[in-house]
Amino acid sequence: MTDKKYRPRRSCLYMPASNKRALEKAKSLPADTIIFDLEDAVAPDAKEEARDNACTALQSGEYGDRELVVRVNAMDTPWFAQDLKQACLSQADAVLVPKILNADDIIQITDFMEDRDASLDTQLWAMIEMPEAILKLGEIAALAGQQRLTTFVMGFNDLAKEMRADHDRAIFGPIMTQTVIAARAYGLNVIDSVYNDFNDPDGLAAECAEAKKLGFDGKSLIHPAQIEIANRIFAPDADEIAAAEKIIKAFADPINAGKGVIVVEGKMTELLHLKQAKQLVATAQAIGMLTE
Repeated sequence: MTDKKYRPRRSCLYMPASNKRALEKAKSLPADTIIFDLEDAVAPDAKEEARDNACTALQSGEYGDRELVVRVNAMDTPWFAQDLKQACLSQADAVLVPKILNADDIIQITDFMEDRDASLDTQLWAMIEMPEAILKLGEIAALAGQQRLTTFVMGFNDLAKEMRADHDRAIFGPIMTQTVIAARAYGLNVIDSVYNDFNDPDGLAAECAEAKKLGFDGKSLIHPAQIEIANRIFAPDADEIAAAEKIIKAFADPINAGKGVIVVEGKMTELLHLKQAKQLVATAQAIGMLTE
């Protein structure tokens, strides 16, 4: 299995768990992460069937090295408790909880997971899509060290609705930066929001490039046609890998033993650059393992 520390999350594809054909198709899609969706994509009268379908998929062993996540229904719904319980018992890699408001939500969810999954390592992913969560990003992220929280996932559709704002990505620029800062301060992964027009590859590519520049790990997707673009843009390119390998090689040279700062190709290079280089190469290697 791919090392979770460096697991690629370039493409995180939502698949409606009420649609068995979609779940079957997901077995052959090159997405890094499959999110079995029990929430937005599922009608109320299909919630229980969707949950059963997701659990069957999780237990099938037919998704290879793809990371398998279940987006459960929100905490204030009648389906939440059973969704979370069954996802944990079915050994999902993670549960994605929507409508997170504050740190107390994370603590309550983690306690619930511990009661049902203490011996397993199911992660907790949090949707960042409510105004209160934006105001409390630091408090929520700070729980990463003690709770199961590992990942933030942006949800701009709901956030725009809650803000009574136009769905204009420019509005969310400061929020994206704040979220990345909070996530990185406490070692969390961070995934960008969906791009709604799956017939607009250029628009998707622009959003992916922007998100990568800001420090996001990948993008959540709503259609298989979006996978290739996200995988390509969020993957380290050949020049980035070559530059990282040069930094690693330079620090490994005995002449540089014990040094905190060296010169690589005419540029001052510190230990923090070495750490970044090692992570980039490890990520590239992990991507290679997924595509072999």
